[in-house]
Amino acid sequence: MVEQTLYIFAKAPVPGRVKTRLARSVGDGAACAIYLELLAHVTDVLTNAPAWRTVLAVTPDESALSDHAWRCAAPRIPQGDGDLGARMHKALSTARRGWPVVIVGSDIPDITSGHVTQAFLALAHNDLVFGPAVDGGYWLVGASVPPPLDLFADVRWSSPFALADTLANARGRTVEQLDIRLEDVDDVESYRRYRDRLGRQP
Repeated sequence: MVEQTLYIFAKAPVPGRVKTRLARSVGDGAACAIYLELLAHVTDVLTNAPAWRTVLAVTPDESALSDHAWRCAAPRIPQGDGDLGARMHKALSTARRGWPVVIVGSDIPDITSGHVTQAFLALAHNDLVFGPAVDGGYWLVGASVPPPLDLFADVRWSSPFALADTLANARGRTVEQLDIRLEDVDDVESYRRYRDRLGRQP
């Protein structure tokens, strides 16, 4: 039996510590409120899917114990020490054949359970899977076996080179990229685009 695990990486919703680029335009309180909106949406969309186990991986670690900080029923675990790459590597390293792992962010409003399903299908015959982002990064990464130790070494995060840098470190592994590009909400422009898309929905 294949057991699939989805980790949603999230920060504790504290004003001044989340969505700092967005906060430069709208203020710390509004940015935190927007972050909570995004987090609630993503977890609602992905938590109830029966095909995988959903876990909220949170930072800082002590926030995993705070029930009032989180508005979803998914179990929580701490992300652990280190930078983003080290924390993602720790989660991906739990993957085994038949036990694939996928990581997504908590600020990707257009994500669907179908996208995660595609990622797990790709891992049935690949070592790694990525969901390319509009800005050159990626909104999803997954593994069917423990990834290379240096998968996230020297990655230029928050740049147009983040995906390319990571792919360069994945040498010797089979990799599939999903055929859809999504956008996370990091600044006021991406938030406006998200609200415009909502306005066009029936």
